[in-house]
Amino acid sequence: MIDVYDEIRLKVHELCKSQDLLGQPVRVRARALSTEEAIGNPEADDFPLQKGKEKLMQAEFLHSVGQAFTDRYGDFDGVLENVFQMDLENNFRRAVFVATLNAVLHHMKQIEKTVHCRDRGPSECAAELVRYLKSTYGFVKIAQIGFQPRMVESLAANFPLRVLDLDPDNISTQKFQVTVEGPENTEDAIEWADLLLVTGTTLVNGTIGEFLERKPLLFYGTTIAGAAHLMKWDRFCYRST
Repeated sequence: MIDVYDEIRLKVHELCKSQDLLGQPVRVRARALSTEEAIGNPEADDFPLQKGKEKLMQAEFLHSVGQAFTDRYGDFDGVLENVFQMDLENNFRRAVFVATLNAVLHHMKQIEKTVHCRDRGPSECAAELVRYLKSTYGFVKIAQIGFQPRMVESLAANFPLRVLDLDPDNISTQKFQVTVEGPENTEDAIEWADLLLVTGTTLVNGTIGEFLERKPLLFYGTTIAGAAHLMKWDRFCYRST
């Protein structure tokens, strides 16, 4: 069976080839954004970005940008072909690939919403998410993969909710009356849930395969913008730009 990363790579490679981008002397840059650059000044201080756990890698391709959350970050310079040929063996390389994918597809005008929302955006997004889920899925049991504080706060007040996270500082703590669980409970949570609400960061940290082709699945965030478009995955990202 073809690897999901290879499938994404093949799809975007064909698109770039069809537009004669592969042979162009294109420069791709990626850098880790500071918290202020990434999310501005939200009213709370419990986002992973603010706690130093993750940063946003930003790829710049021609006049478009794309982003990806990662816990392993740094700079990259090269041409587009270098990125497509890269061995995606760790979170840093996957972040470079994913951020670049988002920037390239934004340049092609195939996707929007590739830049993380700022200031009150996360709170407004979370409120809209509740409305969207109620209208689309009804009253469902939700397993949220990845601790996004404003979403957890809003969802916990409206749905039966389980939250799983990789951050050991979050695991076993109470967040908005919900106990954050570790990855060892993933299968149990999937069996329990009616809907999987999964952070796009799973595409970068290599765990996305655990959730594909399972129960109704909704990704959230900017990281998975390009891949969701190419693979026809459902994505929610209300306030990004």
